[in-house]
Amino acid sequence: MPNILDEIVIHKRQEIAEAQARVPLEDLARRCADLPPPRDFTGRLQAPGMRLIAEVKKASPSAGIIRADFDPVAIASTYEANGADCLSVLTDRKFFQGELAYLTAIRERVSLPLLRKEFILDRYQLLEARTAGADAVLLIAEILPGDTMRQLHDAARQLGLHVLIELHDAEQLFRVLDTGTTLVGINNRDLRQFTTRLEHTLDLLPLIPADRVVVSESGIKTHADLLMLEAAGVKAVLVGESLMRAPDIGQALRELRGPASSGVASATRV
Repeated sequence: MPNILDEIVIHKRQEIAEAQARVPLEDLARRCADLPPPRDFTGRLQAPGMRLIAEVKKASPSAGIIRADFDPVAIASTYEANGADCLSVLTDRKFFQGELAYLTAIRERVSLPLLRKEFILDRYQLLEARTAGADAVLLIAEILPGDTMRQLHDAARQLGLHVLIELHDAEQLFRVLDTGTTLVGINNRDLRQFTTRLEHTLDLLPLIPADRVVVSESGIKTHADLLMLEAAGVKAVLVGESLMRAPDIGQALRELRGPASSGVASATRV
């Protein structure tokens, strides 16, 4: 019986085929040729101290609607005003109620580097990401068998995109490291069952070379969580649901970052 991740992949392949029928790959490639260079997503995460990627996310298969009053541009602006280092933007429509157009709208209003958070299976989606305004893309090891993950990593880098490769299963780690990626994401949520365990990052961290930037994803809720992960050697975190559920997103982000960010002024209340 297919799990939720299998269901997402099946639907995503159909979605890609439909998108290519509307806009051929060659058209997207021509548009990419005239675009300015992407912003330095990797450089932001390599800076000293714990870095934070804040996620623009309306819903998920496990939680349903996370934020009903969802204004992606206002949320992104609030994140920027309150100390986020980078932004992650969900673009999957069916399962997460995202839109590729959110990337473009946010790009026009926010100066932070943007990650396209998507179930990427094909080079076509990389071209979509680049033309929509993404500076980086997420690749998920569990859905990219064989040489596909390396091929997509290399294709993204050729387009100038930064790449965050995420894994949950420890057996995927060698394949992830073998791509040469600088950014390694450890997803504390099992995307098959949508169960979350923050300590999963601590289990895998000793297996990852020190020259990689480790990003802990999912299940991060408090400043104490950040301190624990930083003490273990994690360089960055990706946080979405706990911020998106907060009545005041800016305040929640400042509290998550801790006292050092308390002086950041909130330009927008969401």
